[in-house]
Amino acid sequence: MVKIQENIILAPMTSWLVGGPAEFFCLPEKVEEIQEAQSWAQIKGLPVQVLGGGTNVLISDQGIRGLTICLKNFSGLKAQETHERLTIEALSGTSKSELLKTFLKYKLGPALFLAGIPGDIGGGVAMNAGVGEMITPREFVEITDWIDVLRPNGEIVRLQKDQLKWDYRHCSGWQPGIILKVGLSYPLNPDPTILDQVKQANKIRLSKQPLDMPSCGSVFVNPPAETGYKAAQLIDSSGLKGFTIGRAQVSMKHANFIVNTGGATAKQIWQVITHVQQVVLEKTGVQLKTEVLRLGEWK
Repeated sequence: MVKIQENIILAPMTSWLVGGPAEFFCLPEKVEEIQEAQSWAQIKGLPVQVLGGGTNVLISDQGIRGLTICLKNFSGLKAQETHERLTIEALSGTSKSELLKTFLKYKLGPALFLAGIPGDIGGGVAMNAGVGEMITPREFVEITDWIDVLRPNGEIVRLQKDQLKWDYRHCSGWQPGIILKVGLSYPLNPDPTILDQVKQANKIRLSKQPLDMPSCGSVFVNPPAETGYKAAQLIDSSGLKGFTIGRAQVSMKHANFIVNTGGATAKQIWQVITHVQQVVLEKTGVQLKTEVLRLGEWK
């Protein structure tokens, strides 16, 4: 039986380390526990919010009303060689780092792009997570075969890749529901240099990104490629590096990161985000769009 807790602070479960309490909260480990939690909320007439790796979300200081289902303990994957492909079945709460280790074990290309993105596999599908570097593969759409989704009525459906709509940093066509399991695969064409490539990529990211401070990774999506603009360049050229409200700051190291310098609030982070959008629009004419999903009660 799944344990439902009350008034659980969510800040430690997010990469920004901000956010208020969940009115009700659970940490399921099995599919049946997720189904049970969903049914419990429906009987109580409560909204349900799913929280994955907490890397691309900004949770309100007021917290989240209803039931928050956190999937960080709903993890595990199985890998096997099938018809000259590596096939993987992973529970949605499995961290991308575990998926990375599996591809590294087989010396396969997806390890390189996975090294650049945090969070869990379910979130990777939901936002078609990827990297800006021109490598192959570089997004989840290229390695995903199918997903299992728990519908609000308790039914579990399997949706194939071509039944979903894949866009830049977004995947739709599976809602409403909760992503439970993801099927992935990649051709078994080992690259003996992949480990060195991953190490080098991590070294470069460490030198260019503020990975030692709480953040959500890149805050804004890059404008369409044909514009020739990158979000970080637009923010930097607008003189916004180091811009601070309270304890929330545009990183001095990478302008597309907003960091929590210690004790920031969700409100302060959102104020920095909206200020950056306003200034960049005024100075460059480009409307930056955010990758960040705001959760909870915002007033």
